Amino acid sequence: MLITEILSRNGRMYGDEVALVERDPAKDRRRELTWRNFEREAHRFANALRNHGVKRGDRVLHLMMNSIEWLPCYFGILAAGAIAAPLNFRFDADLIESCNRIARARVLLFGAEFVERIEAIRPGLDGTVKHYVFVGPDADCPDFATRYGDFVAGAEDLPPAVELELQAPAALYFTSGTTGVPKAVSLTHRNLEHACYVENQHHRQTHEDNFLCIPPLYHTGAKMHWFGNFVVGARAVLLKGARPDWILQAVSEEQATIVWLLVPWAHDILIAWENGELDFGRYRLDQWRLMHIGAQPVPPNLIRAWKKLFPHHEYDTNYGLTESTGPGCIHLGLGNTHKIGAIGRPGFDWEAMIVDEYSNPLPTGQAGELVVKGPGVMAGYYGNPEATAETIRDGWLHTGDIARLDEDGFIWLVDRKKDLIISGGENVSPVEVEHFLMEHPAIQDVAVIGTPDQRLGEQVTAVVQLKTGSQLDEQALLDYASALPRYMRPRRILFDRVPRNATGKIEKPKLRQRYCAVAEA
Repeated sequence: MLITEILSRNGRMYGDEVALVERDPAKDRRRELTWRNFEREAHRFANALRNHGVKRGDRVLHLMMNSIEWLPCYFGILAAGAIAAPLNFRFDADLIESCNRIARARVLLFGAEFVERIEAIRPGLDGTVKHYVFVGPDADCPDFATRYGDFVAGAEDLPPAVELELQAPAALYFTSGTTGVPKAVSLTHRNLEHACYVENQHHRQTHEDNFLCIPPLYHTGAKMHWFGNFVVGARAVLLKGARPDWILQAVSEEQATIVWLLVPWAHDILIAWENGELDFGRYRLDQWRLMHIGAQPVPPNLIRAWKKLFPHHEYDTNYGLTESTGPGCIHLGLGNTHKIGAIGRPGFDWEAMIVDEYSNPLPTGQAGELVVKGPGVMAGYYGNPEATAETIRDGWLHTGDIARLDEDGFIWLVDRKKDLIISGGENVSPVEVEHFLMEHPAIQDVAVIGTPDQRLGEQVTAVVQLKTGSQLDEQALLDYASALPRYMRPRRILFDRVPRNATGKIEKPKLRQRYCAVAEA
């Protein structure tokens, strides 16, 4: 079933029930949207796009912060037969222009936060973009754009007369750019449908569940986790801001049952608890049944500490890529906390292998590239057949991640191919070193990279972010790391903030740019 059809079904079955809640604690604002109004607004925007000349297959750039308008606009683009292209809200003007050179969008839908960026690159956008549609306060609308209310004026709120096909392209998702210039991942309607069932199979959402969504909706992780609630017509809460007290207040007041957290946010909650900054007696949290994490390797000590604080929580971690329609091609699975540290086993309707450089399967325990196969594999990189052919071979998606399989069939992530450190001829996994260092009680976050070394080729370098008020010097940390095998021990400790992107991934290219140049100087 197309996800646009699922929305219409929810509108029929649960029309007067709340579908979405937006909470903005900084502005003390809360808004609601019912399933019926969600469906009607999506159809209104779809028909408005058609009225303004948008045809099947045209691209629509979608550049908005999380809001209650985000998802109706997204579904409206799909219902119109167009291709939605959500953009990372951290992209600067040049990256937005680069994305449009690939997408060649007919419409750019954007919020107030992006006016200056759009104005700066309009000469490069005007060749393809025919309509700039502004979503936000009317007073903030720039002269070159059309207010959303004016754009949809006169459009019907009935389903548009557009026939959609499951295998047709539905969306372009641009990779995060942590490995260079973003590529456009083309996902089909079938990919999006499958993501609904993967998430629901893994986390057993029912109509009574309530999903608290904090990460940005442009990212496949946030939206595809929400899909598990969406497919059963369950409500969700969009929380703007990730302060520990805001998260717990939202869980309590909205009676959320499922929360997907990024590693830094979970750490912040634990640290606030340790420091006595949170009064748990103020919150109603008994209904919170599942906490799951993805988007990056999860330090095992974090989950052990979490289970002490919330012993009744089910826990899962999810692995995925934009190219696999987000999370779930591999997941730990509920009830498998004895395997904390592993990313898990193949998800619902997915296959996985660990292979060598010639795509031959490797035996248990041997590290190689993780490849996955299933209905969530992307159609390809839009406009880039060479990169597509390199990444998808015989139906297998080559993830670029190095992993190993244990005797119980669980997959353990070693690291990205490009992140492996070759020091003195030995392959060092930064993830393994990071997990070890994160066990130190004074450390809040850590990133391990390779920096140039004349003798070793690369040396293991740890960028360490301490907890507020903690004291730790380089020698003390080097002594602590002496428990590691000699070839894995950091030879250089740098105390600095660990940069992460909006989805929680460590931005190692920034660290390499900052510290490799220093090491070479």
